[in-house]
Order: sequence, then structure tokens, then C-alpha cells
Amino acid sequence: MNRPDIPQNRRIVLASRPSGAPTPSNFRLECVPVPKMGAGQVLLRTLWLSLDPYMRGRMSAAPSYAPPVAVGDVMVGGTVARVEQSGLEGFSPGDIVLSYDGWQDYALSDGSGLTVLPAGMSHPSRALGVLGMPGFTAWYGLLKIGAPRAGETVVVAAASGPVGAVVGQLAKLHGATVVGVAGGAEKCRRVREELGFDTCLDHRAPDFVAQLAAACPKGIDVYFESVGGKVFDVVLPLLNTFARVPVCGLIAHYNDGLYDNKDAVQASDRLPAFMGQILIRRLRVQGFIIMDHYSELYAEFLHDMQPLVEDGRIRVFEDVVDGLENAPQAFIGMLEGKNQGKLLVKVSS
Repeated sequence: MNRPDIPQNRRIVLASRPSGAPTPSNFRLECVPVPKMGAGQVLLRTLWLSLDPYMRGRMSAAPSYAPPVAVGDVMVGGTVARVEQSGLEGFSPGDIVLSYDGWQDYALSDGSGLTVLPAGMSHPSRALGVLGMPGFTAWYGLLKIGAPRAGETVVVAAASGPVGAVVGQLAKLHGATVVGVAGGAEKCRRVREELGFDTCLDHRAPDFVAQLAAACPKGIDVYFESVGGKVFDVVLPLLNTFARVPVCGLIAHYNDGLYDNKDAVQASDRLPAFMGQILIRRLRVQGFIIMDHYSELYAEFLHDMQPLVEDGRIRVFEDVVDGLENAPQAFIGMLEGKNQGKLLVKVSS
């Protein structure tokens, strides 16, 4: 029995590896004592937890760009945390830091990978969104790979999500015509009216193919890919010669065997036809993992993005879930497309 006078560390661990879509049974909430700080360490209290699609890949044992979460280990995730105790020079109690503590209330750190956020930062949660990994992903993929020019047409998958929303707004600032793709009428309305895309199409609409063709009469010059699936099937015939396709994710396939060593994604060999289109139309299709670029380009990203956010040229939407215990269901819903904006868990005030 847990004594109420002894602080507890709630943590959500990977209980089992999912087969297909994750379910609540793949997660387990545990309560353990708060870890005791040693010399050269800081004790962190999680304030905000970021939920992101890449976590589905880390739940599987298949080889990938990062090691899987071991069964029984705390789920990984970016966090904003407060320094509770410090035995490490450069960190003081009360500092707010960007960290990678995962799905738990408390964590110890030796300072590796910690970034102290500016004192008095009005929205520290943005360090996990528009000024963090999703925003950096959008900035790098669009500007360094997509390189849109004024007058070109940019199509953005998952346009209402934290990456897609920034991609489209940046593309508009660079003079492009921007067509978003999202799931559902409300998401599409928000993308058009609140984010300022030229249009946004519901990929669930029965005439989606005709709608996209009509929205892109000059073809597509940049397609920012994070979904895959049927959306890419519709986009491919509309890609112009020398079109650019930055690929940061394939969320439509995360539950169909892409990360689970299944045969589901091998149902038909479409690679030769796709490779033919890459050659004939001289397409640039480039996958990227944003973690590869932090040391070289993150400072440039912040220099570019912070003024755009502060003066409102980039609008920010957050979808906040209250309570660590609700993280598994929120994560499952995100993979089903239920979130609107950057999905965050408010772990502590």
C-alpha cells in the first residue's frame, strides 16, 4: 500500500508490444518511489509531455532508426520539466528545462540533453511543439528539402497536425499556393479559416481525387509527406516534373506492419512503377529524421521561427489532455486522427 505522505512517481510503461493498433492493454500505470538524487544529478518534475506518432515505432521490436522501448520500461517522450533539486552546476531549483523524461512524473538526469528554457517563458509547452521537434521538422523538411518558390503549389498531408500546420503557414509566407489535406470537415475548416491555407480537402470525401485535381490545376510542386496510404496514391499522378517530396512519417502504415515485421505491407509490389515515376519526372523524394539535424541547424530554426510565432505570423494550436493517466488513450486517439493541433499531456501545474 502506498503511504500518502511519501511522494510517488507515477509512470506509464510498455506492458506488451502491440499487434496492429495499440490498445490500453499495451500500457501499464505504475507507482514507485520518487528517485533519490545523487551527486552530479538533477531531479526533474514533469510539467508537460509531448505525444507524437514516432512513439508507435518505438513500441515495436523491429529494427529502426532508434532502439525500441523494452517491455516494462517507461514510454519515451519529450517533456518540459521543472528542476526540483540540483546537485549539478548550471541547474537551479525552479529552472524549467526541455528534457526527454518520458511518460512519468519524476526523473533523474545528469544534465545530458537538458536545455534550460528562458526564464519567464510565457508558453513553455511550445518548446514541445511549434518551437520544438514538430516545428523543427516542418521548417527543415519544407525549406531545406521542399524549397518552395513563390507561385508554386504545395500540398500538405495531415494539415491540421502540429507539423502540417506549420508547413502550410511557412509555405504561405514564401508565396506558395497551399492545399491542405485533413480528415473531417471541422479540421478542414480550421485549416482554411484559422491557419490561412488556400484550401483544405477532406481525404475521406468520396470525390477526394477530383477535388485534389481541381485544387491543383498546375500540378503539385512540393508534397510534404507524413501520412502515406491513399493520400499519396492520389498525389502521385499530380506531381510535376522536378517536384520535391520531403518524407517525415508514414502514419497511415504505423499499425499495418511497417514496424512489426509483418507481411501486410508486402501485399503488392508497387516499387517498380513508383521508381519509374521518380525517374521520368525527376522527382526528389527524401526521407529525413529530424534528430539528425539538431546540432547543426536547431539554432538557425529558432532564430527564424521565434519572431514568426511571437508576432502571430505563425499561429499555434495545442490539444491539451489533463493527467498522465490519460496519456495512453490520448495517444491511441492521435493515431486515429482525433487530435487537433499539437497533442500535449499536462502532467503537473
